[in-house]
Amino acid sequence: MTEIRSQLRFILNDQDVVLDEISATRTLLDFLRLDRRMTGSKEGCAEGDCGACTVLVGRVTSGELVYESVNACICFVGSLDATHVVTVEHLSAANGPLHPVQQAMVEHHGSQCGFCTPGIVMSLYGMWMQNADPSVNDIEVALQGNLCRCTGYSPIIKAGRSISAYGTVVADPLVSERQAIKARLEALRDGRRVEIGEGRGRLIVPASADDLAEVYAANPQGTLVLGATDVGLWVTKFMRDIGPMIFIGDIAELQSIEATDGALKLGAGVTYSAATAAVTGRFPQLTELWMRIGGQQVRNMGTIGANIANGSPIGDTPPPLIALGASITLRKGDARREVKLEDFFIAYGKQDRQPGEFIESVTIPSLPAGEQFACYKITKRKDEDISALCGAYRLKLEGGKVAAITIAYGGMAATPKRAKAVEAALLGKAWTVSTVEAAIPVFAEDYQPLTDMRASAEYRLLAAQNLLRRFFLETTGEGERLTREVA
Repeated sequence: MTEIRSQLRFILNDQDVVLDEISATRTLLDFLRLDRRMTGSKEGCAEGDCGACTVLVGRVTSGELVYESVNACICFVGSLDATHVVTVEHLSAANGPLHPVQQAMVEHHGSQCGFCTPGIVMSLYGMWMQNADPSVNDIEVALQGNLCRCTGYSPIIKAGRSISAYGTVVADPLVSERQAIKARLEALRDGRRVEIGEGRGRLIVPASADDLAEVYAANPQGTLVLGATDVGLWVTKFMRDIGPMIFIGDIAELQSIEATDGALKLGAGVTYSAATAAVTGRFPQLTELWMRIGGQQVRNMGTIGANIANGSPIGDTPPPLIALGASITLRKGDARREVKLEDFFIAYGKQDRQPGEFIESVTIPSLPAGEQFACYKITKRKDEDISALCGAYRLKLEGGKVAAITIAYGGMAATPKRAKAVEAALLGKAWTVSTVEAAIPVFAEDYQPLTDMRASAEYRLLAAQNLLRRFFLETTGEGERLTREVA
């Protein structure tokens, strides 16, 4: 039986923090600003969009201490057991010299009104520790989740390029003291379950996957929390009472990545950032989509398993995974079952998941030789983390005819789903303009999209139809020909 600890323990800058009382829904930003009076991290959006609250969180993963930028406004304190939280206050001592990142921002006039500056500094800091000589693209990626309200990105990018002129990475405390911090964090991870509070305010951090199965079976009404990029908004925007909360982001068994010739298997707790190399290496067609899932902070926090489990109709990963024939492993206690991803979504807010059952892993079959695959995301702005529409397409041609085709969309219905009527209209036909155009009206049989703040029903339907046309043009080379002619 798993031993229980009634304290949450982590390191905040250079101080040990031990909490035996903390609300399950307490965000890290509120803890910093209200409980500790550390006001360097700012609150802008409270939904993980603007990056003004960016901090670094260090975790020991596969024997290495890795620091990543996260949005403190949607990061719950309960997810921080055995981690090192680094805020902007840690960069420079009072009345001391500025940190190289801060000095670079000063020298290149990277701060205007200054509200967003602490978050930008922390994002650049996290990037600089991993890459002391970043390119402009590296800096742009690091700042995807940081909004400068004064649109002062040119001097910020110049500052990012010049950080190493004001100091060296090896001399930075988070690098030079890394082994000591790692040892402190490993001592905090004692293999015990954390339980604090009672009733709806209860906070639980299982010690392992087996412990999670036991805890969730006993508390099926609890909310499982991985990256909180969605659940965080349930608290900060919708004020929902979702306790008890079960934090599972640091369970090692859910962090596995297994690649074989036939499939890529990802633990449900693998973040977008951790999965990037494996996913884009196996499916390069997903590279653009992957780098448009929120900003760097969101990709560092969000997980593929939770994106599926929450069942959002606009989730980014289900459409391409459905098109690729992915399946998920569901676990309840010691029992497991496999479900095809396209069968998992039943209705809005309803999935094929029993009380006490959780997603353990996602398996994505390799794309067979000769088959074509593509995925497109449509949003209001390029780095938008909320899709108006996401479409994925998989095609097998034999003798110029459609031998097999899968078309899946998110943002078109109450759940991510296949366009089966359109598929049937194309199957067995020659892959030609006339065939595709004949199938266009059939979209109305598969989808009756809604109008909301992201897009109108008419726009969604037209965009879905046009994306199929785009897929046709790209698979036949007609798109390149038309581009040359226009140029």
